[in-house]
Amino acid sequence: MGLIEKVVGGSATTTALGNAAATVAEVFVPNATKKMEAAHDAYRAALDEHGAEFQYVRPGLFDRFVNGLNRMPRPMLALGTLGLFVYAMIDPEGFSRRMMGLNHVPEPLWWLLGAIVSFYFGAREAYYFRTKPVVAAAPAPMDDNPALSEIEARRAGA
Repeated sequence: MGLIEKVVGGSATTTALGNAAATVAEVFVPNATKKMEAAHDAYRAALDEHGAEFQYVRPGLFDRFVNGLNRMPRPMLALGTLGLFVYAMIDPEGFSRRMMGLNHVPEPLWWLLGAIVSFYFGAREAYYFRTKPVVAAAPAPMDDNPALSEIEARRAGA
């Protein structure tokens, strides 16, 4: 560094020369950090605007009706399955006729029914997974670190 200082004329001139080179370089290649910061700011602004839209939600009659419908399939499936057991005990002959009728349903239709039920419950599970509050873990206790102790001692003494 001594030779460059003598040729250029000091550390302030070297710093100015370095800054000028960085500025000229940004003309040809954009600064990646500034580009990422600008993209993050735009993303943050879009999220804030979207969040402001739903800040004060008062569900209307239709929203409450649809929410009620969305809560019905699981209890209906569970109660319907229990109802099949009761029906099989009350009318075994009628139950066996209906089960033989189900045997005539083509296999692709069973696959479609399975996909619909899986996607429904999978979407609900994904929704609850995404909206679950994140709990921050407690910081782990620090072991005795001689380097950190030395830095803290210097700060305390300064």
